[in-house]
Amino acid sequence: MDTHQAIVIGGGIGGLTAALALHRQGVPVTVHERAASLEPVGAGLALAPNALRALDRLGVGDRLRALATPHPAVGVRHPSGRWLARTDTAAFETHFGDTIAAVARAEVIDALVDALPAGTVRTGSPAELVDPGAAGDPTSPAAPAAPAVVRTADGEQAAGLVVAADGIRSASRGLLFPHHPGPRYSGFTTWRTIVPTPGRYPAAAGEVWGRGRLAGIVPLAGDRVYVYGAALAPAGARAADGDEKAELLRRYGTWCAPVPELLAAADPARVLRHDVWELADPLPAYHRGRVALLGDAAHAMCPFQGQGACQAIEDAVVLAAGVGPGADPAAGLPGYTAARLPRTTSIVTGSRRVGALVARRSPVAALLRDTALAVAGLLPDRVLLSRADATYNWHPPTPRHTA
Repeated sequence: MDTHQAIVIGGGIGGLTAALALHRQGVPVTVHERAASLEPVGAGLALAPNALRALDRLGVGDRLRALATPHPAVGVRHPSGRWLARTDTAAFETHFGDTIAAVARAEVIDALVDALPAGTVRTGSPAELVDPGAAGDPTSPAAPAAPAVVRTADGEQAAGLVVAADGIRSASRGLLFPHHPGPRYSGFTTWRTIVPTPGRYPAAAGEVWGRGRLAGIVPLAGDRVYVYGAALAPAGARAADGDEKAELLRRYGTWCAPVPELLAAADPARVLRHDVWELADPLPAYHRGRVALLGDAAHAMCPFQGQGACQAIEDAVVLAAGVGPGADPAAGLPGYTAARLPRTTSIVTGSRRVGALVARRSPVAALLRDTALAVAGLLPDRVLLSRADATYNWHPPTPRHTA
């Protein structure tokens, strides 16, 4: 067994970041992606300071910062347009030492792929974990090392490390932890699209909260705006006429500007709708044998803190930081679980709590929520921002070795 070979299952942001982080540590790595190409979902992504620090470690943070569009403030509004809470962007950057870089998901994918050696990513290449293997125990001859085994179109391949970044329906997770209940429907469905806006709309940023639903507006570079919505709905529900743009206009068409105007300008073919499923029950570990679970496969969460992709990026950097020169790449997996499980469990819980606030549908409950937001908005920026310290002030660990 070549204990230095790593296989990544899944070519999303988490899987590609893991591949780049392992490559930086001198580990030969191959990414297997089922899709025929890495054409990303047409949506935006907010890279918070914790994720940007991790991407800095990999040498791509500044490229992505340069692609972000600055905006003066961000906050939450009532559907009437009244601000409930607003934070000055300069105050945010002073407090956390960095910004939130809003970029298209495609731009993150491109940055990661461009930093990898040619041929690292194999598209149209489904991969299936067959055997998690065993890292072995040098103090116990009865527990010898054994490779992990992954089945691809080229046959079964042995690896010293497998990174399972195969998403919320992870087959790898099912093999590692067959008794775990798996993902649970959050009660929310979401819509996402990117709308071209050639100078017609102001650079408003933030969310509008209604009763049991919200809409978000995130300006992107190149005269584009990322628009998203989330609303309580039965799992699997879809627009009666199949037109999700029309469904968005039915739900948000009377809200404050520029929400209706942006939705009216959207291309119906580019409006994506997905139900939100989460791993509400934490896994017992994020590894077994020679396999590490990463991103949604390990801790799928509601989107209400904007940390799903950010936590996958953190996972990747922490995982690779435990790989030492010439060492078995699976030796650091217990440390990976120890570092990631408590942090991500807390963030999953926090995202669910924010979702519970959005879910308030009765007029009285929504009024109480909005009043609480407005009162919090009166607090000094440093007090308001300090509530996010535990999430945003994370720093990546120092790698044991850099190739």
